[in-house]
Amino acid sequence: MRPSSRNLILDAAIRVTERDGITGLTLESAAEEAGVTKGGLMYHFRTRDDLLLAIQKHLTAAWEEQLDAELGKPLAEASARETVEAYARVGTRGTAASKADLAFMLESVTQPELSRVWEQMMRRWSPPLRSAEPAEIDLLLARLATDGLWLFEATSGYQLPAPIKKALGERLVALTRAEDGDDA
Repeated sequence: MRPSSRNLILDAAIRVTERDGITGLTLESAAEEAGVTKGGLMYHFRTRDDLLLAIQKHLTAAWEEQLDAELGKPLAEASARETVEAYARVGTRGTAASKADLAFMLESVTQPELSRVWEQMMRRWSPPLRSAEPAEIDLLLARLATDGLWLFEATSGYQLPAPIKKALGERLVALTRAEDGDDA
């Protein structure tokens, strides 16, 4: 099946941002990267803001697809522990987020319509703490460490060796499974 022009444009805009940063993303640069005319791009996205919102939704949908596959059951049937475990597994494999994801997340911070997209996804996969119990704190630590690992790799240009990344992933998953009073 041939991908839609809309998805080709979104993927092209993400590549432009990965290569040139968020300031390098214009309607023209996205159209050129996608191999469509500016008019063809504007058929789908009338403004840069429309394009940015669609990209946020496209990126979070890709994350959720990976998270759903890792979870292995409907999100509504999963516990907070199971969702954070899936988040840690996906996040430490290094396939979930890129420098472009970071750029789009940061771009969304000051724009409520854009930030809502990320906030809604994160609330589903990393629910807010209900208490300061050690098991709850461990879930938050697993989430923060997973995000920190991605941020480290996205901003440092350094990719951790696979065995180290695997060990970190296993440790973070262990945190999601820790019961009150457990050290691990």
